[in-house]
Amino acid sequence: MTQRPKFTRKKRAGAQSLPEIEPAVPAPQIDDTERKQAEIRARQAEEAAAAAKARAAEEEAERQRLAEQLRRVEEERKAEARRQAEAEQAAAAQSAQPEPEYVPDAPTLSDWDSLGTVSLDAATLDRHRIITGTRKDGAHTTFDVLRTRLLQALSEKGWKRVAITSPTQGCGKTFTAANLALSLSRQENCRTLLLDFDMRRPSLAKVLGVQNPGSIGEMLRGTKDPQDHIKRLGPNTLHAGQNIAFGLNDSAESYASELLLDPRTGAALDDLEERLNPDVILFDLPPALFSDDVLALQPHLDGVLLVVGGGVTTQAEIQEVESRLGEATPLLGIVLNKAEGVHSANYEYF
Repeated sequence: MTQRPKFTRKKRAGAQSLPEIEPAVPAPQIDDTERKQAEIRARQAEEAAAAAKARAAEEEAERQRLAEQLRRVEEERKAEARRQAEAEQAAAAQSAQPEPEYVPDAPTLSDWDSLGTVSLDAATLDRHRIITGTRKDGAHTTFDVLRTRLLQALSEKGWKRVAITSPTQGCGKTFTAANLALSLSRQENCRTLLLDFDMRRPSLAKVLGVQNPGSIGEMLRGTKDPQDHIKRLGPNTLHAGQNIAFGLNDSAESYASELLLDPRTGAALDDLEERLNPDVILFDLPPALFSDDVLALQPHLDGVLLVVGGGVTTQAEIQEVESRLGEATPLLGIVLNKAEGVHSANYEYF
């Protein structure tokens, strides 16, 4: 079989590709494009003009601010120059005048100095064995030693409020408080304040021979001014200085511990200390095992002196007092009062 040749189409001679022709844009479309471009250029011009105007305004404001600052600086400079000139003129005028003659201020009385005074009777003191007032009994030196040891202990700690109590009655706590206070009165530059805080059985006024001292409870409640109740020791022929004041009492209190717990009592003591500025405050308190008065006053105390009676106080009673006091208020010392017919006192320790 004869194979037929494959047919191939020949390209036409002279055939060329024609260039593409862009469609023509209608005239109205060209006008709209140009208009938009013109609007954009106009808006940009407006924005540029506004920015330029804002910059100009800021520059003007800055210029005015600097001008105002310069004006203030100039005014301050002129004012300072005027003040300096006035000061120089005043100094020149002052130097030209003679110095005034010195006139000391009139002396003013402190609350302590303006206290009323009270006198003590030597016979009464002797009758109650207040031996440091007359110094006839050689045992008075024991209280002088007690005074010195107490002052040393208080000075070391910066304390001033000391309670004087005993385990039970009959130990001589009031006897010790009065003798110690009068011994302290002879100490120069040491103000001593003795307060009768045995409000159940007040006895300091009787021991010292002071009549009608009034109620110390009224002072603590704030119904009586301390200036009207506290009395200083006046001029005397005793062996006692005038650096001592007394807060005595002749009115027993039915609710003594409640009064001592009253916040007004603490406030009254703080006021008393601030106004009179004593160096030592002695509180004659009831026996520690007789009532809770010592515990009630404990927050306002710096320390306690415990007076024990020879042949009266037991070791168990001393330990019970120490237990009740605890660690809140230090036991500054134990004073042994050998009261067998004749009163005297020995300190045991501090």
